[in-house]
Amino acid sequence: MDEATFRELVSGKRRGLVAGLKRGGLWCASLVYMNVVRLRNLLFDIGIRRSHRINAFVVSVGNLTTGGTGKTPIVGYFVQWLSDHQQNVVILSRGFRSLDGEANDEKLVLERLCPGIVHLQQPDRVAAARIACVEHEANAIVLDDGFQHRRLARDLNLVLIDMTNPWGYGHILPRGLLREPRSELRRADAFLLTRIDQATQTERDRVREWLQTRYPDAPIAEVAFGPIELVDWQGQTRAISDIEYRRVFAFCGIGNPFGFERTLARQSCEVVGFQSFADHHHYTRDDFEAVEREAGIGGAELLVTTEKDIVKLARGRIGRFPVWALRIGPRFHSGERELVSLLEHAIEARNHSARHRPTSK
Repeated sequence: MDEATFRELVSGKRRGLVAGLKRGGLWCASLVYMNVVRLRNLLFDIGIRRSHRINAFVVSVGNLTTGGTGKTPIVGYFVQWLSDHQQNVVILSRGFRSLDGEANDEKLVLERLCPGIVHLQQPDRVAAARIACVEHEANAIVLDDGFQHRRLARDLNLVLIDMTNPWGYGHILPRGLLREPRSELRRADAFLLTRIDQATQTERDRVREWLQTRYPDAPIAEVAFGPIELVDWQGQTRAISDIEYRRVFAFCGIGNPFGFERTLARQSCEVVGFQSFADHHHYTRDDFEAVEREAGIGGAELLVTTEKDIVKLARGRIGRFPVWALRIGPRFHSGERELVSLLEHAIEARNHSARHRPTSK
């Protein structure tokens, strides 16, 4: 089952007896998954499983649902903020779906967004954090996709909620897209509602009210992602206006292809076709041939994808079509000042604790 079919199934768009039976099977599997998650969290909560604290300030950027919520540009934002405030920053991530130990798409994009910043990828992020402190002299660590990774203690837990699908169709994996029950948001220090420009005011108010009622002390920021420029696989850039009034065929392999599709639809170009692949997809020759064929049928002039995709293509053209990516950046609509204040206080609290920590003799 491909990702598009899976989303149609769990969202309820697929109707009929067979679809209903499949959803029933997924619901049974989700009960098992949910109980495993709850048991794991309970073991951390009561101290049987331990979180390891390291000698650096740690901020985690994560989410409650699987798929894209816009973590990569938000990670880039916090890395840049910390770097600008005299912090020696290292990024840690798991390296999901990397090939043979090579950098995955998220690391390749972050290398462009945060040039010169060390990025360590390995599943054991406690070990990676110790390497960051000892070998790279890090005093600040940004943990990418770290909300569920509880082995590494953090000073600040930031959770992104994608307003195009905030609660993952209301069910735990695999019946829906929730990695954990919503009650686990109690661990968050602040929330970032992303892609707010793709939700109605009523939808935004409903989510804010739900969060404020349960977690009144946690600040809420609202963020949209807007195109900044076009970029090719080598990092060369062009103005967004270069695709105005042109016929484009779009493709991507990201967690939320609908968000990209909506963003592109708002540009002054004619989208003649759209093809999505699985998240973190590794492209093959057959994929390139399929994209070229569909683009030709639609009468496209060029191809447009995401920056997470173009860093893996290692080519500037697919067949006769040039390929460009939309580079996007976060734009805060509200809550940025509160978020920065929270970050500053967390760093100060961490530094104060370090200054007054007893030294061993």
